[in-house]
Amino acid sequence: MEGRNGRRGTFGRTVRALLMGSALSALSALAASGAWAESLADAFVQTYRNSPLLEQQRLLLRAVDEDVAVAVSALRPAINGQAALSRTFNGGAAPNVTSASLSLILDYTLLDGGQRLMRLGAAKEAVLAGRYRLIQQEQLLLLQAARAYLSLIQTIRNVDLRESNLRLLSEQLRAAEDRFEVGEVTRTDVTIAEARLAAAQSLLANARGQVDIQRESYRLVTGVLPSGSLEPPPPSPELPPDVERAQAIALQIHPTIIAAQHDVAAATLIANAAEADRLPTIDFRSSVSSSRASGGDPSLTAGITGSVPIYNGGRLSALNRRAIANAQAARAALEAEARSVVDGVGQAWALLRIARAQIIASQQQVRSAQLAFEGFREEALLGARTTLDVLDAEQELLDARTAALQAEIDAQLAVYQVLAAMGLMTTDHLGLSVERYDPTDYHNQVANAPAVSPSPQGGRLDSVLRRFGRD
Repeated sequence: MEGRNGRRGTFGRTVRALLMGSALSALSALAASGAWAESLADAFVQTYRNSPLLEQQRLLLRAVDEDVAVAVSALRPAINGQAALSRTFNGGAAPNVTSASLSLILDYTLLDGGQRLMRLGAAKEAVLAGRYRLIQQEQLLLLQAARAYLSLIQTIRNVDLRESNLRLLSEQLRAAEDRFEVGEVTRTDVTIAEARLAAAQSLLANARGQVDIQRESYRLVTGVLPSGSLEPPPPSPELPPDVERAQAIALQIHPTIIAAQHDVAAATLIANAAEADRLPTIDFRSSVSSSRASGGDPSLTAGITGSVPIYNGGRLSALNRRAIANAQAARAALEAEARSVVDGVGQAWALLRIARAQIIASQQQVRSAQLAFEGFREEALLGARTTLDVLDAEQELLDARTAALQAEIDAQLAVYQVLAAMGLMTTDHLGLSVERYDPTDYHNQVANAPAVSPSPQGGRLDSVLRRFGRD
C-alpha cells in the first residue's frame, strides 16, 4: 500500500505541475489577447511589407526597367570627346615635332531597318512580363503567410487537445487507483493508466515544442513573431461555383500566363530585329576639332555613311535562326504554362473538396467517439468494462478531435491554395490595408534614359541630347 501511495503521489505532483504550467500559459495568452490579437490579415500585411524576397524581385524588375533606358539611348545621338598628343622624333636632322588635338564627335544612326525600335519594344515587353512575375511572387509569399498562420493556430489548438487529454487521463488514473484499493481492479489496470498518462505528458511537451517551431516559421515568412494571441481565421473568400469556371478565370488572369504572353511578344520582336540586322544602315557623323598644327582654329567636318552587310561568315544568319528558335520556344512555354495553371487549379480544387468531406466525416467521428467514451466510462464503473477499454476509447476520441482539427485547417488553407492557383491571391483581391508597391514609379523615372552627369555642364548637355531623342 505504501508503494502504491508513493507512486500515486509522484504522478499527482507531475500532473499538477503540468496543469499548473497549462494554466499559466492560458493566463499569458489571455493577457496577450487583451493587449493585441494577431489576425490573418495582419500576417498578410507583415509579409508584404517585410519580405526580403519581394524586395529582391522589385530590384530585379528595376534592372529590367534599365534595359528600356538602354534601348532608348540607342535611338539617340552619341557625343564623345577625343584628345590626342603625339611627338615625332626626327633624329637630329630636323627639330622634333609635338602635336596635340581636341575633337568633339557626334554619331547618329539615321536608318537601321527598324531594329532599334524593335529591341526597344522587346525591352518594354520584358518589363511587363517582369511585373506579372512580381505579382506571382507576391502570391506565393501570401500563400506561405496563410500556411504559417493556420499551422500556428493548429499547433496551439493541438496543445489544448493534449492538455484536455492529460486531464482526462489523470482522472482515469485516480479512478483506477481508487478501484484498486478496494479490490475492484488489478495492479495491471493502474500500470496501464500510468503508462498512458506518461505518454500523454510526452506528447504534450512535444505539442508545446511544435508551437515554438511554428512561431519561428511564422517569423520566417512575416518577419516578426506574433505579438499576441491569434484570432480565428476569417470567413473564407468566395470561390467560383465549380472547377471549370475557376480554370477559365485562371487562364484569363493568372500572372504567369500573362507574363509568358509578354515573353512571346518580346521574343518575336527580337527575332524581327535580328532579321532587320541584315538591312542597310545610314549613319551621320560630325566632328569639331582643334589642333596645334592649325594654330588652334577649330575645324568642322560632317558626313553621311551607308553600309550593308555582304558577308560576315554566317554570323547574322545564325543570330536570326537563334532568335526565331527562342520565339518558338516562348510560344511552347506559354502553352505549357497554361496547362500547368489549369492543372494547378484542378488539384487545388480537389484538395478543397477532400478537406470539406473530411470535415463532415471527422465531425461525425468525434460525436460517435464522444458517446462511446462516455458509455465505456459508465460501464467501467459497473464492472462491465476494463480500464484499458476506457483508455482506448479516450484515445479514439483524442484521435477523432485531432483529425477534425486537421481537416478544418486543411479546408481553410485549400481555399487560399485555390485562389493562388487562379491568380487571385493578391493584395487587391484580399482587400489588404497596405501601401502597394507601384512598379511604374521607377520605370517612369528611367524609361527616357536620363543621364546622371557629374557636372552642370554635363546636365546641360543631357538636356540637348533629349531634344534629339526618340522614345
